[in-house]
Amino acid sequence: MVKRFLLIAALGLALRAPFLHQAIQGDDLYYLYGAEHAQIDPLHPTHTRYLFLGDWVDMRGQSHPPLNSWILGALLALIGDVREAPFHLAYAIFSIAAAFSMWSLARRFTARPMLATLLFCATPAFIVNGNSLESDLPFLAFWMSAVALFVHGVERESHGALAASTAAAGLAALAAYQAVFLTPILSVFLWQKRRHWIAGWVAIFAAPAVLAAWQIWERYTGGALPASMLAGYLRAYDFESLNRKAHAAAALMVHLGWMVSPLIVIAAIARSARWQWLIAAAAALGAAIYNANPLFWVCFASGVWLLAWSLSRGFLGLWIIIFFTCAVAVFFTGSARYLLPLAAPLAILLASAVPMPIAAAGAVLQLSLSLALAIVNYQHWGVYRGLASQWLQNAASRRIWINGDWGFRWYLESGGALPLPKNQEIQAGEVVVTSELGNPLRLGVPLSPLAQAEIAPRLPLRLISLDGRSAYSSGSGLLPFEISTAPIDRIRYAIAIQPQLSYIDPKSAAAAGQIVSGLWPDGWMEGEAKVLLHSPPHPEPLEVSFYVPDNAPARVLRVFVSNGTNNQPVIERKIPGPGVYAASAPGLVTSPSVTVTLAVDKTFSVSPDARKLGIVIQGVGFR
Repeated sequence: MVKRFLLIAALGLALRAPFLHQAIQGDDLYYLYGAEHAQIDPLHPTHTRYLFLGDWVDMRGQSHPPLNSWILGALLALIGDVREAPFHLAYAIFSIAAAFSMWSLARRFTARPMLATLLFCATPAFIVNGNSLESDLPFLAFWMSAVALFVHGVERESHGALAASTAAAGLAALAAYQAVFLTPILSVFLWQKRRHWIAGWVAIFAAPAVLAAWQIWERYTGGALPASMLAGYLRAYDFESLNRKAHAAAALMVHLGWMVSPLIVIAAIARSARWQWLIAAAAALGAAIYNANPLFWVCFASGVWLLAWSLSRGFLGLWIIIFFTCAVAVFFTGSARYLLPLAAPLAILLASAVPMPIAAAGAVLQLSLSLALAIVNYQHWGVYRGLASQWLQNAASRRIWINGDWGFRWYLESGGALPLPKNQEIQAGEVVVTSELGNPLRLGVPLSPLAQAEIAPRLPLRLISLDGRSAYSSGSGLLPFEISTAPIDRIRYAIAIQPQLSYIDPKSAAAAGQIVSGLWPDGWMEGEAKVLLHSPPHPEPLEVSFYVPDNAPARVLRVFVSNGTNNQPVIERKIPGPGVYAASAPGLVTSPSVTVTLAVDKTFSVSPDARKLGIVIQGVGFR
């Protein structure tokens, strides 16, 4: 046992050692916000706010409970600052714990436990996401511990093992909501092995019980249920739409098909029952018609076959089916890391399903691919760290705005830059750093480029890119990863300059750079719109020309002018009904540039256009 543990620990450290200096990436920074707040309020690390897609959001509505922020908060308190190497070294403990639990579980279900453990560790999401500071590996470690200890406890009728499993399941629940999937999965094993053991039936509810207790605690101490706040954000950002869910289900099927090497899966398909490989062939044909890329249809067909094959594989097969079904029902995007708890049953079943030489070759190939993907990921996020240091120094005392989300922001924020909120008025002379990949906001201020960098690692593999074909980390693609040399991201470092136009027509291409928000190229404005104008040398009237269609309910137009220090109301025009109108304000004494805000009292929508429309602006400006 000790030798096996040392061997597994050595494997875990060997996988993590090359990536200890991995830059802050993905959603790491959101958990780090919680870790920072934990220094002030240790019991409530999520009682803070941050910018997400330009909006201020409450971290209590985040898609994960607070355990990961507690862990990072403890490391931050111990080390004193966010330092990549010691943080990642500490997180390697979770990789080792997950791998050891995997071996402990595998030796009860297969004659090849070490091979199954190697297949588990070679899973792309285990290698790549194990180098992040997100909640995936802590959750996986506690999930695997809970299952392994429960299986041991049920087989030996050990109350000690059952208590340890209950504690692990509770910690898994505080790491991720999907820990509740443990209840139906563990109930299957208990029903098969020791269905009359009352203590076992009580233990399977540990995860939902802990989540419920945490929700009640938050409601009592913070005044809100995190689950209800999360549901509100899911609705607000349309994360639960039918199209998004269908796309996520297809992406999850693709990831299921590549969790274990396709070499092993295809060999297992060839040895399976005729009806099972016929299902795989039909799935491959249908997927190829939809998307001819072999990476898609091979993986999709493999995923479909694995689900069909799992029906006759006992507890481990039902684990796969139950978790995958729940994942499709719950997740709004098809990221590979969401299926990490399925790596264990898949690895155990497939380790014994094919001859040893094929299984060993598949493990080596999968490990090589996963490490290559991890290298590309390491290089991708490392570029941001280097550019942030350089550009912060170049900006000197200028204010810097960060136009993008994810770990891209961390190093710039650490140097004093500010994340960009929606409708922010950017003044001339301020610097904007924009990531094309990081969900940038549309800016309505002219920018003069100072520098640009393109992130394109030499290895022709992409987990995420501007092409958007990979579903590994985002919800736009359908491939498990891309085989491509396309750029992952383009970063622009630019300075805001004075606007050139004093009067703009929204339909003119020249006006696009001066539209801040709420005004579309077809002239429609939303409930509120902002434009940036160059002030004339002498005071001139401000005019607004607009058209009110028959179905537009707006009946009041208000106009405000801001020079950066105050917001002055200049027009309030009542609208009698549909028609073409003009409104004006007397000549204004202004600064070199002004922001003009247009607001209407009512908006409407016309399906399938999801915009909330007010009136049609034909022109606005000084003349």
